[in-house]
Amino acid sequence: MTTLLAVLGLTGLSLALVLGSRKALGGHDSPWPQRAPFLGGGSPATHAWQRYHVRFYTMTLVFIAFEMEMMFMYPWAVVFVEEGLKALAEMGMFLAILSIGILYGWREGVFRWQ
Repeated sequence: MTTLLAVLGLTGLSLALVLGSRKALGGHDSPWPQRAPFLGGGSPATHAWQRYHVRFYTMTLVFIAFEMEMMFMYPWAVVFVEEGLKALAEMGMFLAILSIGILYGWREGVFRWQ
């Protein structure tokens, strides 16, 4: 109970200190445009259903493939010591399949930004 009161007291004291320092150091009010939140409630520049080029989706899929590779390689590195050659062969096959996908994306021009 005393710990809770100490935490609440410290919280109240720090809040009073922050609010008091704001009043003492910078108590002037800014005009409305400076007080408006950044990009909060502003008019959108484009329509919400604006279409994106398909290359963004393919690049996203390539990114997710690389992220999945990392997600599988971290636990594999831990298990590799125990499993040995079997784990090495499995990771080799996984990387080969991933490399085929990357090469296919490269051939299709996923990495070219025009």
